[in-house]
Amino acid sequence: MELHVVINGRKDLAGQLYQQLRGAIESGRLAAGTQLPPSRLLAEQLGISRKTISDTYAQLTYENFLTGVVGKGTYVNARPAQVQRKQSHSELASAELVERWRNLPVFLRHPTLEGSLRYDFIGGATSKGQFPHDDWRRCVAHAMRQMATSKGFYSVPEGLPALRNAIARHIAYSRGVNCQDEDIVVCNGAQQALDSLARVLISPGSRVAIEDPGYPPARLLFASHGAEVVGIPVDAEGIQVEMIPDDTRLIYVTPSHQFPLGMPMSPARREALLARAFELGAIVIEDDYDSEFRYEGRPTDSLYSLDPRGIVAYVGTFSKTLLPELRLGYAILPPAILEAVVRAKQLTDLHASTLPQWALAKFIAEGCLLKHIRRCHTIYAQRRERILARMASDLSPWLEAVPPSAGFHMAALCKKPIDLALVIELAKKVEVGLYAIDSFYYQQPVQSALYFGFGAIETLDIDIALDRLRDILEQLS
Repeated sequence: MELHVVINGRKDLAGQLYQQLRGAIESGRLAAGTQLPPSRLLAEQLGISRKTISDTYAQLTYENFLTGVVGKGTYVNARPAQVQRKQSHSELASAELVERWRNLPVFLRHPTLEGSLRYDFIGGATSKGQFPHDDWRRCVAHAMRQMATSKGFYSVPEGLPALRNAIARHIAYSRGVNCQDEDIVVCNGAQQALDSLARVLISPGSRVAIEDPGYPPARLLFASHGAEVVGIPVDAEGIQVEMIPDDTRLIYVTPSHQFPLGMPMSPARREALLARAFELGAIVIEDDYDSEFRYEGRPTDSLYSLDPRGIVAYVGTFSKTLLPELRLGYAILPPAILEAVVRAKQLTDLHASTLPQWALAKFIAEGCLLKHIRRCHTIYAQRRERILARMASDLSPWLEAVPPSAGFHMAALCKKPIDLALVIELAKKVEVGLYAIDSFYYQQPVQSALYFGFGAIETLDIDIALDRLRDILEQLS
């Protein structure tokens, strides 16, 4: 038989060979029982090392695409017939529950590389080009050495002591949060911290108060635990505390940089919120997701720092300062719920992966995180100023920005009726990613506005993207 393999360039030779051989087997071009050329012969034909061929054959054999016959050669395995499982979820005893989960909306999901746009104002994404890969690679190597000396046991659910200590020192410096190592629980992102808190504090029918508009994944998570979620309106000072119902058990807020509108909660409103929560016996979840990047005035005190009674659970994340893919976050918990949350987390995942924990502990301890934050802060500040300048000039007939004092997103309110759905679709055709905030509202009247994330879009691309938005708005006018 003649095997057609094309090698392009000299990069990832094993990957190229693997993908082509596997594709040929799955498509049927290499039929079951076909003998592949010996590794030495194929290496000569393709001009690559015999080891690359042997390693690729070994990988495909491990995955059951190939089989080796001693003394004869390597052959294509017969692929098992695909089993058609025809039972519908509607036939299950749990059909109602399955259907409820199937119908949950998908919020804030980032596109794949193939589905991304050239100029994208997507939120929650960082400048990957600014990530200090060399420093992180060195810290990962340190983590591998630490794991090599371990006994191979499961780790502790609250997180590695080295990382908890590093977080305590970092958060004291960056946010003025005074806590001890033992107050901290390391999580797989902030979302797991919210889930662990919900497991401990919510039972079916429990009332939970959230900002409205607010963060949809938190609302959906609380509802999935059976909570009756109530949307509380926000104004220029933050959540309207007087509207929190009497039987509320849990209050979720984003006081440093309200999501999605962007304003900080005023000091008076913070004090009122703490007093109301204490009156209700409720726990306040303070989601401090991106306040390391502050542009105006002195940093506002966290709710956790203002809380003398132990009713605030502070949730932070490294997804916004480093990379979302790392999936590392943490919760700083009051004594009343700490042990219960640790038990809940242990029940769900035992513990977060120790490799990135060791790496992050080293990364923080060596000052790499603070250096990275300072570098990104300068870049985000430039992008923020550029967007604000455009909102105050040629985009001002249509949009009014809500200047964010922190973070890397801002809302722009519509000053006149605009068909935002049409604007967003037209923008996609010119490679601009735009997002409305209407899906962030729950029970309150929707305010028409666009959401501009400026963490991922390059600074030089902002004017190009906003020029195209302006042209679209002019055409629709």
